Amino acid sequence: MTWAVVRVRGGIHARTPVVETLRHLRLTRPNHAVVVRDDPVVAGMVYAVQGYVTWGPVSPETVELLVRARGRTEDGKPVPEESSAELAREVHARGIGSVEGLKPLFRLKAPTGGWGSTKKPYTHGGALGFRAAGSKLDMDALLRRMI
Repeated sequence: MTWAVVRVRGGIHARTPVVETLRHLRLTRPNHAVVVRDDPVVAGMVYAVQGYVTWGPVSPETVELLVRARGRTEDGKPVPEESSAELAREVHARGIGSVEGLKPLFRLKAPTGGWGSTKKPYTHGGALGFRAAGSKLDMDALLRRMI
């Protein structure tokens, strides 16, 4: 399974371990997103920074849309149209950090309609925490609002 992790909040007054974990995830600014594999190490890192990010499973179609619209090559240019489908399959299979030729994150816009509360968890009407697949505003819907 593949997760998308989006940073919601800034790092002002954040503890050093939280800032370091966000840096390891390559989430250096709000509205940055990464696609990662769901393994115990990444799950532990995401759980440690759950007060600053939202995450959930993402479909291959949404990953392809992300790569096409917001993906950048290592030299900062947009991903060529002819190679975007293949790169999207690799990103969905392995995560964005392990794909050669792509920058390891997506720089997104703020979601259309806003975040809502950036201090409450998703289950209480906020923006933070895990977004289950099939819910009203799952990760696919959020990422499409941010592209």
